[in-house]
Amino acid sequence: MTPASREQSLTRIPRVLSIAGTDPTGGAGVQADLKSIAANGGYGMAVVTALVAQNTTGVRAIHTPPVEFLTEQLAAVADDVTIDSVKLGMLFDTPIITAVADWLKRVRPPAVVLDPVMVAASGDRLLTETAESALRDLLPHADLVTPNIPELAALLGEQAAADWDDALQQAETLARRSGVRVLMKGGHLDGADSDDALVSPAGDVDIFTAARIDTPNTHGTGCSLSSAIATLYARSGDWAIAIGQAKSWLTESIAAASRLDVGRGSGPVSHFAGLWQRGGTAAVSAEEIATRWWDGIAGVRARIDDLAFIRRLADGSLPREPFTRYLAQDALYLRDYSRALAEAGKLAPSPAEQAFWISSAHGAIATELELHTSWLPADAVFDAAPSPATTAYVDHLLAIAARGDYGELIAALLPCFWIYVDLGERLAAHATPDHPYAAWLQTYGDPAFRDLNRKAVGIVTAHAAHATDKRGERMRAAFETSARHELRFFEAPLSQDAENWEEHTSFPQPPAAIR
Repeated sequence: MTPASREQSLTRIPRVLSIAGTDPTGGAGVQADLKSIAANGGYGMAVVTALVAQNTTGVRAIHTPPVEFLTEQLAAVADDVTIDSVKLGMLFDTPIITAVADWLKRVRPPAVVLDPVMVAASGDRLLTETAESALRDLLPHADLVTPNIPELAALLGEQAAADWDDALQQAETLARRSGVRVLMKGGHLDGADSDDALVSPAGDVDIFTAARIDTPNTHGTGCSLSSAIATLYARSGDWAIAIGQAKSWLTESIAAASRLDVGRGSGPVSHFAGLWQRGGTAAVSAEEIATRWWDGIAGVRARIDDLAFIRRLADGSLPREPFTRYLAQDALYLRDYSRALAEAGKLAPSPAEQAFWISSAHGAIATELELHTSWLPADAVFDAAPSPATTAYVDHLLAIAARGDYGELIAALLPCFWIYVDLGERLAAHATPDHPYAAWLQTYGDPAFRDLNRKAVGIVTAHAAHATDKRGERMRAAFETSARHELRFFEAPLSQDAENWEEHTSFPQPPAAIR
């Protein structure tokens, strides 16, 4: 996914196609897929491969319409709708698999998630034995395959793994042989936690952990997880982030499953449990949160634009002394900002988010050492006494980090990404060859930093969208407080009353100075 398409995915609802069988009780198959897609912010579509007479206790009969009708369904969707992601579920027999494979070759959807449905939770077969070879041949047409322990073994023609190490070895073998990412689901293994592993064809492994929930209501969990991943990947463009978010959503849905009281057997998960808990159908999407938060600091951003420091930095009239004063404070700030980023990495719920915050912490240190030492003496980078603005900002971040609330912490960290990117794109436009601070202004407009910001906004607002009302409000407050600290930080180098900055609590909207 290109940077441009990632940016578009933050503002567009992904269109996700499920190709699978049915479940008239609504817990599995295309019915579960459509619920999962909707619950995770996508627009769901469905092409039916088989009509299954089943309920929570078992499968009674399977009817497959003519393959020609399947191909007509696929053509009808592809001829009219741009498909962002595809989830493949129950395919049942070889003619169906062949027809789907041919369609994938022609259409080439941007992302394909294959849930290799072979056996229902009740033990009933949902794939003919003669079709297992065809299903293996389908693997190279997918971007991600999501087998449980028995399915993983069947795809390899081996015995089911009895422990984590053997299952991981099988996943690595399948990924290498098929050239496709494998999400090995460890729910069939014993232990207090239910761990999954994402394995790349090159052997890279990400582990996803969640507490095991003692419940019989796991009907359709494989369908639900794979369709959620397909949806979330279409949003983020990152498999590990999509899997981490989908697993968190599914864990919440499983935990609430007993409240549904559906059927006498293995009941379905509660796909919309989080949505209902956080305000019913009026729940806010991540995109809406991003817009609200950004608009909510419009006055702060306008004040930053109109600061003398920013205006004079833009036009090149800023004296050297306040510029180096700013750099010295920025070095002190970045030192502790990197610590807060590292703490976010420790608290992150998924390996992908851990890696993002920890690599950002390394980037803050690298920026500090490489950029600041090009303007300040290397042995004097940290010699300055911290200003009240620097101290207050750092104290705000480290206090939240000490409380250990991941959502609140990443919300507080976000303005340093977002405001700098927004401001930097306009400052960089002033970096003419004869500008005294051209080299510094160009760093503000770095495309790599824009990409990091897009990812940071996506991570934070996704967590806010899944937060309770109270926790979401704490996240928003932490974000807005950090934005006000950004204003005071930029104000400090030329401020005559920096000692009294904390007394200012209102932010009118003056005209923007450098737009």
